[in-house]
Amino acid sequence: MQNWTSRLDDITRQSLTEFGALTSEQLNWKPNSTTWSIAQNLDHLIVVNETYYPVLASLKAGTYKAPFIAKIGFMVSFLGKTILNAVQPDRQKKMKTFPIWEPTASNVIGDILNRFQNHQNELKHHIVDAKGLVEQGVVISSPANKNIVYKLETAFDIIVSHEQRHLEQAKEVLQLIQNNTGH
Repeated sequence: MQNWTSRLDDITRQSLTEFGALTSEQLNWKPNSTTWSIAQNLDHLIVVNETYYPVLASLKAGTYKAPFIAKIGFMVSFLGKTILNAVQPDRQKKMKTFPIWEPTASNVIGDILNRFQNHQNELKHHIVDAKGLVEQGVVISSPANKNIVYKLETAFDIIVSHEQRHLEQAKEVLQLIQNNTGH
């Protein structure tokens, strides 16, 4: 639990430090139509992470029904490792996200950094609250595809690595902004 929450705290801190002085226009600036803005990267993380909340609630309530494939141990391990490798921060391969995980808008309005910080605190609460489920080795499906299964522990690894990946992506956009404005 501590490793995940500490890493989330670090991602939150970096986001506020790196992007906190930017204007709304800068947060929403995109170098081209296929690259997400800083705001879209942060919004995407909120959208993705919140799709896990109903799964966690269902697990806590004892009503969660894992698909049959979740009973096949080597598939759980294989799929978990595959997804975790795909979301590593090094970003060697560009990925297309599932439609349910697209950012909510092309121009993110409101205080995205404040929303992201609040979201991170809520996510940490969910992770700490799921300690017993992690210890039990519970297997879940991806909220995007019922046939992609992995342990809840791996889900939290995926979430944190995915956040780090998009922080790096947002930092690349920031670098482009700085190069274009000379600041």
